[in-house]
Amino acid sequence: MLILSLFSLGSCIDIFDDLTIHNDGTGTFKYTINLSSSKLKINSILALDSLDGKKVPSIQHIKDEITRIKAKFETKTGISNVVIESNFIDFIFKIKCDFTDVNSLQSAIKAIVMEENLTKNMNDLSHIWISWDSQKLTRAIPELTINKTKDLTDNEIILLKQGKYISVTRFDRPIEKFDNALAKVTPAKLAIMLQTDMYSLIQNAKLLENTIYLSPLKN
Repeated sequence: MLILSLFSLGSCIDIFDDLTIHNDGTGTFKYTINLSSSKLKINSILALDSLDGKKVPSIQHIKDEITRIKAKFETKTGISNVVIESNFIDFIFKIKCDFTDVNSLQSAIKAIVMEENLTKNMNDLSHIWISWDSQKLTRAIPELTINKTKDLTDNEIILLKQGKYISVTRFDRPIEKFDNALAKVTPAKLAIMLQTDMYSLIQNAKLLENTIYLSPLKN
């Protein structure tokens, strides 16, 4: 969130989320923020003392914050094997964790957002982003609202339209059907992908909502 608040508006940003759900409900979540196409601009921002009246943190401060949040995330119930990779040359950031069930993953994310005071709109945390009943998975992108698009310049809008959000969900057994007509399924039907540009997603987080129905479990 610190990285996004500093650089996402006015930078070309690609986000990739990758969710694996096993038949027993356990799984792995991976999340990547890629700002490499804007690294020259980001380096120029980091060279400043302040931007738009706000102090620009040093790379060391960002590293310290990442370490602190990682330690906090590791304490959440049902979360394990938390790994964060930070590339301050190309500005690519990755987080990966395992979870015992999707409720634990959702609760951990919501807890961090609340503890860090990352949203003032509590409605962003009131709805269910992800649910699983062993036969179907319902996914949505958390509406941690970045309601700043009305103040964007034409150049910033162009950059956001160039950036991508790709959401992939993987399973142990084949997908039978899904609700979002924009989704694409792999030939083996074990993974499904949705993609949009960052500007459209900020305008409408529902673009990546999907309910995915799986083939029956074999006895």
